[in-house]
Amino acid sequence: MSRHMLFVGGVLLALAAVLIKIVTGPPALGWYVLAWALFAAALWPARRVPERRLTALVVTGGIALTAIGLAAPPSSSTDSYRYAWDGRVQGAGISPYDHVPADPALVPLRDDWLFPPECTASGLWPLPDGGCTRINRPTVPTIYPPVAQGYFLLVHWLSPDGVRHKALQLGGWVMAVLVLLALCRQAGARSAAYWAWCPAVPVEAVNNAHVDMLGVLLVVLAFCTVRARGALLGAAVAAKLLPATALPGALSGALANGVAWRRVFRVAVPAALAVGLAYVPYVLAARAPVAGYLLGYLREERYEAPGDGNRYVVLRLVMPDSWAPYAAILLLALVVLHVLRHGDPERPWHGALVVTGSLLLLFTPGYSWYALLVVALAAMDGRWEWLGVALAGAIAYVAGPAAHPSPATACYAAATLAVLIGWAVRRSSATRRPGRTAAVSNS
Repeated sequence: MSRHMLFVGGVLLALAAVLIKIVTGPPALGWYVLAWALFAAALWPARRVPERRLTALVVTGGIALTAIGLAAPPSSSTDSYRYAWDGRVQGAGISPYDHVPADPALVPLRDDWLFPPECTASGLWPLPDGGCTRINRPTVPTIYPPVAQGYFLLVHWLSPDGVRHKALQLGGWVMAVLVLLALCRQAGARSAAYWAWCPAVPVEAVNNAHVDMLGVLLVVLAFCTVRARGALLGAAVAAKLLPATALPGALSGALANGVAWRRVFRVAVPAALAVGLAYVPYVLAARAPVAGYLLGYLREERYEAPGDGNRYVVLRLVMPDSWAPYAAILLLALVVLHVLRHGDPERPWHGALVVTGSLLLLFTPGYSWYALLVVALAAMDGRWEWLGVALAGAIAYVAGPAAHPSPATACYAAATLAVLIGWAVRRSSATRRPGRTAAVSNS
């Protein structure tokens, strides 16, 4: 066994110890930074490990590291409690869009886990009629789209009594492993290590059991096939809206020479049908709008008032706050247009990575799990420089929205700079190599 492989194995053991500390304790900025430092320290010498040996280390290490997320209840997010509640409500034959968790009509569905009798623990939300709940925002309707709701219902059906959060965590672990195996097959072990060892995966996909993992899995599967790509991307959008950013990638280069209508229809029509068909049963069953709390969430996150929060932090470094939302929309539109005109149709995941990562760098959300899709696409594309987007999201979340000045500003700025430098270096290297195609040099 080479010394590089021994070193990588030792670093992964240290990373495992730090991840255990993260998932078993309250969020701490220092532990998150250390985890990401160890992640980087493992990736660097892994470049010198032979591919065959590295494959075993990536797969076994990835499976073990993600399993650490199963070691404790959700450590830094309460979203999975809403998932469990939505599944339970559907299991009772009630639309999750019709009633808020605090609705007295749903009192028969309450139990001591989601609605504890004692309200002394931290992280509980008060109810208007007294008492408390683990479910966040109990007075607003659910925000999650229909494929996510179907997943919540499936987990509810398959879960034994008293399993609580563990079934959702196990579902996240299974999906994370499936993504790892797909990446190893599609991109090779060296790139798959970006996903396998990334601290965001055991923390956000498994321990906090975010449903974003379902969208990530569907997007990765979509880019591993051609025939079902549109339908899988549509299902991903109906699981979590963010995967809509992968659609321009699937149409990379579609505007290079006019409009490639056949490609557009082959992706757009199945995607639209998948989204529409997923919504049909919920629209028919619900009396309330199936958009749920989406618009209220956008207002809550201060996307309309950038000066009153930590959104658009990179743009606000170089322009007035009031300009930032319009600049973000314009720049994102230009990125999408670039992918549609100059993207490589043989590498659609690259266009998806550019659009998804750019959206997060422009809008700078404060939730680290949003970047799980960026991590997966970076692994598929072999573009390590985009991993800084996930680190910036983690720093933003742990620091919290009340941090002024927020360390997330510097982290998002550094992540943006890393992406721009990576793009410049790769472009310069490609143009110096003879015989390269225009598609490669523009990638």
